[in-house]
This record gives sequence, structure tokens and C-alpha cells, in this order.
Amino acid sequence: MVDTGRSSGRWTKIDRAAGGLALDLGLYAVAAAFAGVTATTSTLLPHRAWGALATAGYVLAALAVAGQLLARRRRIDTPLAGLGARWAAAGFAWTTTTLLPVVAQSVQRATGRTDRAQEEVVVVEQAGTRLAEHGTPYLGHDAIAALPPAEQLLGYTPYQPGMALFGLPRAATDAWWTDARIWFTLVTAAALAAAVATLRATPGSATPGSATPARGSAVLRGVQAATVLPVCALTLSTGGDDLPVLALCLLALALAAADRPGRAGLAVGAAGALKLFAWPVAIVLVCWAATRRAGVRAAVGAFGLPVLALLPALLVDRDALVENELRFPLGHGLVTSPAQSPFPGHLIATALPAGRVVAAALLVAAGVAIAVRLLHRPPRTAAATALICGYGLLAAILLMPSTRFGYLLYPIALLVWAPALAKAGAPRPDFRATFTTRPAARA
Repeated sequence: MVDTGRSSGRWTKIDRAAGGLALDLGLYAVAAAFAGVTATTSTLLPHRAWGALATAGYVLAALAVAGQLLARRRRIDTPLAGLGARWAAAGFAWTTTTLLPVVAQSVQRATGRTDRAQEEVVVVEQAGTRLAEHGTPYLGHDAIAALPPAEQLLGYTPYQPGMALFGLPRAATDAWWTDARIWFTLVTAAALAAAVATLRATPGSATPGSATPARGSAVLRGVQAATVLPVCALTLSTGGDDLPVLALCLLALALAAADRPGRAGLAVGAAGALKLFAWPVAIVLVCWAATRRAGVRAAVGAFGLPVLALLPALLVDRDALVENELRFPLGHGLVTSPAQSPFPGHLIATALPAGRVVAAALLVAAGVAIAVRLLHRPPRTAAATALICGYGLLAAILLMPSTRFGYLLYPIALLVWAPALAKAGAPRPDFRATFTTRPAARA
């Protein structure tokens, strides 16, 4: 059995080495190599375009961190060293590896380049147009069947109705700034800024201005995981629909750390109105809120907003909603999902007799195990909530018969975000303790 306590201790040493600069340098250097390989070898043209711009951004960020490390080693008192300089390097990296590629690809697409966006961008924009014209973002079974075979996949909208809002600007006018990725980026940045501001205003939390540098750097590490980590930067630059969902979930957890269950429920409910990936986070957050006798208050927003988003689509065309939200994800649509990353669930589903049934059974078993733990030992802190969400989504992604490598951005960001939610002076969040230690009774 893996000693998670010892593993956590090793991670803490790596994270805090040279005041966090050693890991910063490693992150930007490895990311530069990843972007360079993507630029030269990817078969997806939007990915190659991202890599060409992002490589330079990561290299420059790595050089900036190397300068900070040199100043630290020589004990030079300069504004180029310290937590503020690390934030500046992260901001520069995000600008050059995400914001610049998003704008560049949107402008190139607006001028006629059809190879500057992934399919999900087109799907979201078409959903916005249908929402504006027909009151529902979904096409029904017959309408999708009438499309040419090569276009039927793009006829499906496997998102919650709220995602179509990002396509409304393109429905109004065709310009670079109406590209859905521009609006994904704006909402992501706003949600993350609100999360950091919430933690900054929370007494005793790990904030950028905290008296404990190790706790202050935890917020920076969490923001890096959701922004400049290559899987996030690449996803937002070329497709992007997952990033506002992730950012709203991180905001919900930050509000939980500030002991605001009602607002946390609204934030995760907004994420759930965009994509189903937020629903497991909503369930765990409501369990956390229940330990504070605020479960109903959190649940109103967490589940009320997604239900309100579903109602118009349900009333306009119930069959279209079922076709897109149930039949297609379950493999019963006119075409199958292209999400075929070689994780265990997909390998089991494709290699074994009745493999899809076996993979589904394993997924259900993992869900039942987590549900039992939530019922008997619900999380009592925001950090524990983030850990359960992160490991739970990791298990789901690995076991789903159809999944994407890019979905790993959810568990990675949630797990790295957990230390930022811990109160100053509290022990570092540990997954084993979260699941094996009985909580003390409330006074």
C-alpha cells in the first residue's frame, strides 16, 4: 500500500525547494519542451499553432525564474526575487502561452483560416445560434440524421444548456472577438481572480500576502495548475470549454474555505449549468455544507441553477435534449464520441468481451465507494473537499469507457488547489487522513 503521508512530505519538499522557484523552473522548462514537441509533431493544426507561440513564452518564463534563482543564491535584495516576482513570471507565462495564442488563433480564424479552432468551438458557437433562433441549443435525432455524415458529429452538443451562452456573441456578429474562446478566457480569468481575492480576504488563509510564505505560495501554485500548466493552456487556446467550468469549481472551493456555503453553491451551480463534470464537485460541496448545517443553502444554487438552465431546452424540445445529453454520451447516438484516450476504462471496454459493461461496473463501484465515504465521513474542510473531488474525478476519468487526456486538467488542478484552501497553521491536506480519520464531533 502506498504511504500517502510520506508521498505528501516528499511533494512538500519539492514544492518548497528554493522558495518554490525550483519547481517553477521545472514547470516552465518541461512546458517549453512539451510546447516545442507539440509545434513540430502534433497532427492537429490548432495545437501546432499553439506550440509555436507557447514555446517562446515558456522559455522566457523559465529564464526569468532562473534569474530569480540566481539572485536568491547570491542573496541579492532585488524586486526580481520573492513571491511577487513569481506571480509576475506566472502572469507573463499565461499571457504569452494562453492569451496571445487565443487572440492570434481567433484573429486568423476570422480572416479565413478554418484550421485555427477545434471542433468544440464550432459546436458551442452553433449551439449559441440555435439558442438565439429556436430557444434550445440542441438538434433532435431527425435533424442530426439529415446532416451529411461528415457533419453529424458537429450536430451534437454534449454540454449543458448554459454552455451555449458562450456562442451567443458569434450568433450576433462574425468577428474575432466573438470567437467562443475569447469568452471562455474572460470567464476563466474572472473566476480565478475572484477565487484569489476570496482567499486573500479570508482570515488565516493561504493568500499571496500571507505572513507565512509557504502558505502564500500555495495559492500561486494552484493558479499555475489552472492556467500555465500545458494541458490547461493548450486546451483554452485551441478549444477551451473545460476551463470556465474548472475555474468556477475552484471559485466554489475558495468560497467554501471562506465559509460561504450559499455562494459556493451558486458558483458550482454555474459550472454545472455548463458541463456535467461539475456535478460531482457540487455533490461533494453540498456534503461539506451539510456539516455546517447549510446543506440546503448550498444545494439551492448547486442544483437549482443547472435545473433552471435545463428547463427551457426541456420545454422546447425534450427529445433533442435527451438525444444530446443522454443517448450520445452513452454511445447510443448516430455517431460515437471521438474521446478515445487509452486510459484503463477505454482499454477494458475495447479489449475484453462485454468490456463496456465491465468498465461501467468499475466506474459505478468507484462512485458507490466514494458515496459511502461521503455519507459516513463527509469532508469538514474545503481542502478535504478539494481532495475528494480531485481523486474522485481522477478515478472517473481513468475508468470511463470514452474519455480524453485533456480531462486530466480537472483532477490535477483540484488536487494542487487543495493546499491553498487550508487555514494557516493547519496541517497540509492529506488524502489518506481525509478518508480514514473520523472527524471530531462539533462543539
